[in-house]
Amino acid sequence: MNFLNRLWKRRQTIRKTERPPRPEGWNLTIADLMAEVEAGRRKTLGPPELDWARDYERSLIPETMRFPAKGDVFEALQDMEVEFMTAWSAPFTGGGKAVIKQGEKVRVDSEPSESRPIGTYAVAVDYKTMEERMVPAADRNASKYGGFYFYFSTIDLNTRFALVPMDPERASASGKEETGG
Repeated sequence: MNFLNRLWKRRQTIRKTERPPRPEGWNLTIADLMAEVEAGRRKTLGPPELDWARDYERSLIPETMRFPAKGDVFEALQDMEVEFMTAWSAPFTGGGKAVIKQGEKVRVDSEPSESRPIGTYAVAVDYKTMEERMVPAADRNASKYGGFYFYFSTIDLNTRFALVPMDPERASASGKEETGG
């Protein structure tokens, strides 16, 4: 019993550990930190710097912007080059660059991990058509290939895409239908 009490107290102590506050004037983004790693100026990337970068990026999102949620569909306002990622049945993630054409749609298919995310993952609504155009055949036909997806910042979703209004039948089924009154 003593062992379990000590273990429980240790877990409570670990949970209470707080990260240091973001330094005054911190203005590095996650991309900035990644660039430092690639340039050899930083060997590793982790807390608390990643947390500070995420907080800083969140502070740049205007209050008027809507945060993405599971099920949201966004339509591209113009042709744009984007990066995509490929999933594999192996410890590997690939990807590339391609063009999302004006009018093509992406859907947020999982709940963002935070209530005010700096970005989220999305999949193509017309998955097969976009996959065929974007992902090289060698990747698509590989036995360990598991699909492709995107990551978009909240700012990009609000400025480069338009939120597609939810169809009333779908809204009703999900319990999100607005009622007058």
